[in-house]
Amino acid sequence: MAILTRTRLSLLTESKLGTRMFSEALNEAKRETRTTATVSVFLSHSHDDLEKADVNKIIVIFRKAGIRVYIDSLDSSLPPFTSAETAKKIKEQIKLNKKFVLLATNKAINSKWCNWELGFGDAHKYLAHIALFPLADTSVGWNGNEYLRIYSRIEESETRPEIFRVIFPDGTTKLLSEWLTF
Repeated sequence: MAILTRTRLSLLTESKLGTRMFSEALNEAKRETRTTATVSVFLSHSHDDLEKADVNKIIVIFRKAGIRVYIDSLDSSLPPFTSAETAKKIKEQIKLNKKFVLLATNKAINSKWCNWELGFGDAHKYLAHIALFPLADTSVGWNGNEYLRIYSRIEESETRPEIFRVIFPDGTTKLLSEWLTF
């Protein structure tokens, strides 16, 4: 299993793309509207990971694949403080987006909101349209609870590091680009 680390994620995005291309791809993702992409992903994440820029890097990976990404922190229609209205709008977005991806950092795994979103996504997306994107602090630092093993996971290909694949619980795999469009 090739769990992506924060260091490797930085190499894949900012270092490989260059700071200017990374910024352009991120700005494009932030400006994008629902009408400009046929496939969209609800990206569940811990807000602590926003501070580390991990979420932005994952957005760029999806954006480079032509995928629209919804994250709540960029949604100006959400209330400024978490409330029941926040939960309603998040439920709507999970239903609207074709795929559900949990950026599965240790903080996200321990977040009550991320677990709630995953449970709601499970009920509305079914296993075929849910994947975890495990991200470790170090090569041995990803917790991954037992119940998370029922979900597919997105990992870097061991033979082609610039390519991501989805590994299903039964061990079969698809390229990330294929999974995103089926």
